[in-house]
Amino acid sequence: MAEIPRTPRTKICGLTRIDDAGLAGRAGADFVGAILSPGYGRSVQPETAARFAEVSGRPLVAVTVDADVADLIEVAGRSGASVLQLHGDEPVERLAELRDAGDWELWKALRVRTADEVRAALDRFGEAADGLVLDGWHPEHRGGSGIRFPWDLVESLRAEFPAGLRFIAAGGLQPDNVAEAVQRLSPDVVDVSSGVEIEHGIKDPARVRAFIRNATRDHPS
Repeated sequence: MAEIPRTPRTKICGLTRIDDAGLAGRAGADFVGAILSPGYGRSVQPETAARFAEVSGRPLVAVTVDADVADLIEVAGRSGASVLQLHGDEPVERLAELRDAGDWELWKALRVRTADEVRAALDRFGEAADGLVLDGWHPEHRGGSGIRFPWDLVESLRAEFPAGLRFIAAGGLQPDNVAEAVQRLSPDVVDVSSGVEIEHGIKDPARVRAFIRNATRDHPS
């Protein structure tokens, strides 16, 4: 008999408005996420992200791209982040330095194209990171593109993930496909940004609630 997937945690990411952070908390999200590297369409200041955690009552995931250790420590301090999500080409040594600098979780993101890339990331970051975020690959965008990663590849590799490493599924998730993703991939966290937006950077309350409901229904805790 196939194993029944357990209920994943949910993350509403790419927040730009305090009202949307409050919405995420009331809807039952487990994490709220904000892009704290400058220059992206959903980038916010660390102090704004700190308000997201305050009004939602949820841990903040600070998403950064190729920031150095000093900048990451500063961003984490100003935002009160509980999780640092590294979404660039950061080396494993950077995670080792961050491990000694604070008590936050460290999530490393990978834009997936091949099974070999996933295996290489597991080998490289499996012990250094607390979580591996698998996102869709886009030649220009680091994330938030709404592109799915190849589920079939990851489905066949799921058993190779170390027990202590969170698997965060991202990229192209939305209310009408998240239940399938949970069933097929058994992620520890499902992560959505553009899939619950009514327009760029603005969350749709109905889609946020539907995403969380569909991600968590009919699965044991």
